[in-house]
Amino acid sequence: MSLPEARRPLASRSTRWAGFLATAAVRAGLSADGISILSLVFAAAGAAGLLLLPAPWNLASGAVCVQLRLLCNLIDGMVAIEGGKKSKVGVLYNEVPDRVADSLFIVALGYAIGVPWLGWLGALAAAITAYIRVLGGTYGLAQDFRGPLAKQHRMAVMTVGCVLGIGEFLWRGTLFVVEGAAWIIAVGALITCVTRLAAISRQLKAR
Repeated sequence: MSLPEARRPLASRSTRWAGFLATAAVRAGLSADGISILSLVFAAAGAAGLLLLPAPWNLASGAVCVQLRLLCNLIDGMVAIEGGKKSKVGVLYNEVPDRVADSLFIVALGYAIGVPWLGWLGALAAAITAYIRVLGGTYGLAQDFRGPLAKQHRMAVMTVGCVLGIGEFLWRGTLFVVEGAAWIIAVGALITCVTRLAAISRQLKAR
């Protein structure tokens, strides 16, 4: 079965700095698949930082590595499509590292705030949002990247939570903002599952 092409719509893809980085990556001989794997390395480093470093350094590590992971996610697609270096197994490199990276970050965030089950819930819900998106594609529908908490939104919440959490920890020695971010990620991902299922249902009924 031929599935519809799936590419997340990103405004940053059309920016000059993104184009410059993608061009530089192509000229350096980097492959799109290799950049996808690099995103997983950054995710593993960020998760390790969240788990092993003392506060607030763990939060700083998490925030930085989230952004580096997202940068890789942006550039790998541009190298593949705009740079003409798309591989036959590129769809696997595009999806699998993303799912693992999401889980590493979100689970580690749960442990960092002392609420492991919340991290696992958020990671599971995040994985299901992707499953539902791909499921729509198996029915011949365009893959739906809607939120309210798609991948880039989850990572934005995590980044903001970590950055604000640094200030909170230095001021009061607490991590309530970070815990709030973990709750938003988990609940938002669950709501996203519902919105995507509802959208698929509407499209199937309209056929």
